[in-house]
Amino acid sequence: MAAASYCGRFAPSPTGPLHIGSLIAAVGSYLEARHHHGQWLVRMEDLDPPREVPGAADLILRTLEVYGFEWDGPVLYQSTRTEAYESALESLRQEGWLYPCGCTRKEIADAAHHDVTHGIDGPVYPGTCRGGLASGKSARAWRLRVEDREIAFDDAVQGPVSQNLARDLGDFVLKRADGFYAYQLAVVLDDAAQGVTHIVRGSDLLDSTPRQIYLQQRLGLPTPTYAHLPVAANCAGEKLSKQTLAPALDLNTPIPALWQALDFLGQQPPPTLLNAELPELWAWATDHWESRLIPRTMSLGAPLSI
Repeated sequence: MAAASYCGRFAPSPTGPLHIGSLIAAVGSYLEARHHHGQWLVRMEDLDPPREVPGAADLILRTLEVYGFEWDGPVLYQSTRTEAYESALESLRQEGWLYPCGCTRKEIADAAHHDVTHGIDGPVYPGTCRGGLASGKSARAWRLRVEDREIAFDDAVQGPVSQNLARDLGDFVLKRADGFYAYQLAVVLDDAAQGVTHIVRGSDLLDSTPRQIYLQQRLGLPTPTYAHLPVAANCAGEKLSKQTLAPALDLNTPIPALWQALDFLGQQPPPTLLNAELPELWAWATDHWESRLIPRTMSLGAPLSI
């Protein structure tokens, strides 16, 4: 592929330092982009202030630099894109796809408990406010109407994926009750605005992809190619994350963690690379990258410390 036909990205949230799980996603997206002689962008998904940690964004970028990543163009911060998000919401409102919802989480959970309707993210929204807000209710969030049809795509790692949003999720939120824009809206608009053609990320986001494809269709935006990597899991089977207390990457010794990430992704790096310098390791990884070797599974045990 020519460089112009491939654009990938890495989009961390500044909720804490990078860990081995996030490094695996970064390595996979970076090497897939460089293998195709394409661009690799970095985007900071800073749209959830209550969860963000002061200084985390700068630390993430510093970590990427120390580990030898080189990105193309300036870093995009989602917090600078709110006008674009609001404009898209207004278009969806005018076309009748977006409506106000006055339901609380408890009301949705109670309805689901009564009807025994549970989906991929918990209770399926029953469409209470689809026909308008009930008397005495005010708008809390804004939801996108979904259609009763299958959204299907072929994931480059996980294979065929199909989901019926009406059955598995219900109308989903694009602007939250706290006034913040939903991840699904922001990621779709930003990928299109940045010309992202290929998305390589963790399998924990696989269930979100049909929502994003449906939203792309509603907004007339292109659908990228998707590849969802296995996520690293702890001994309890939980995804390694800041919530499960995954340790931060060591800024003093990047080589062992990078070697672990390559090994986790099935690339079989030689042990001699553990004694290499960063340029040598990245040169080997770029020359030998083969996406077909990535394990076709949703999760794997986290790499052990070297």
